[in-house]
Amino acid sequence: MHQSPSMSFLIHESAEEYHAKAKHYLSSHQLADFRKCPQLYYRKKTQPRTQEESPAYLVGRAAHVLILEGLERFREDFAVGGPINARTGQPFGATTKAWGEWAATVGKPVLSDSQFEMVERMNESVAMHESAVDLLQYGIAESVVRAEYCGLPCQIRIDWLEPVQGIVDLKTCDDLTWFEADSRRYGYAHQLAFYRAVLSKALGIYVPVHLIAVEKKEPYRCGVWQLSSEVLNLAQKENEQAIDRLHACIANDSWPTGYEEPRVFDFI
Repeated sequence: MHQSPSMSFLIHESAEEYHAKAKHYLSSHQLADFRKCPQLYYRKKTQPRTQEESPAYLVGRAAHVLILEGLERFREDFAVGGPINARTGQPFGATTKAWGEWAATVGKPVLSDSQFEMVERMNESVAMHESAVDLLQYGIAESVVRAEYCGLPCQIRIDWLEPVQGIVDLKTCDDLTWFEADSRRYGYAHQLAFYRAVLSKALGIYVPVHLIAVEKKEPYRCGVWQLSSEVLNLAQKENEQAIDRLHACIANDSWPTGYEEPRVFDFI
C-alpha cells in the first residue's frame, strides 16, 4: 500500500503574513522580476510599495478561496452585496461613493453581487470538471514551504498540495483558448518549476505539477494541464541560471536593466 510522505514541514499562515516576510525570502514572483530586469527586482525588494487591489485581482482571490477552501471560509474572508438606494430600491453600484463608504466599514474585502455571481459560476465550472475534481479531492489548500534553494532562503505558497497528485495551481483567465500562450507569457512553467524545486528540498522528492484554469466569463470553461517533466526541468535550469546571476548582482551590488548596450533590430 502506498504511504504518503509526511507533510509536517508545511506552514499555515495568512497571505498577509506570507507577503510580509517577502523581504527575507526569494519567491517565484521576485525571481520572475529578476529574470525580466535585475533593477526591477532590486527596486521592489528594497522599496516595497503597497498597491491597491484591482477588481480583477479581487475576483481571482475570491475564486481561489471559494474553489479551494469552500463557502464557509469564503464567508469568513469576504462580504457580498452593498447598501440599497432608498430612491430606486436597487443596490448602489460598486463604483459609487455610497457603496465605497459602506464597504470601508465592513472590515473585509467586498464583492458586488455581479462579482460574486461570477465567482460562483467559476466554482460550478471547476466542480463539474472530472479531472479537476479528482485533483482537488484530497489535499491541503494554501500551504507555505520555506527552504534553502541554490544558496538562498526561499518561500512558496502552494494553492493545493497532495503528495501523490502533487502541486495543483489554480489560474483564472479571460479566454481558455489562449491559456497556453498566456502561460508562456506569464512564465507559469518557471513559477511552478520553482515551487517544485523548493518543495523538493523539504519533501525529498519531485512531485507532479498540474494547472487548473477557469474562465472569468461565459461560458466559464475549465481546463486541466499537467506540466511535463521536460518543461519543468528546462524551466528549473533557467531559474537556477537566474539565481546564479542574482548571487553575482548581490556580491557586486550591481543591478542592471539588461538594456545597457545597443541592440541590433534585424528581423520583421
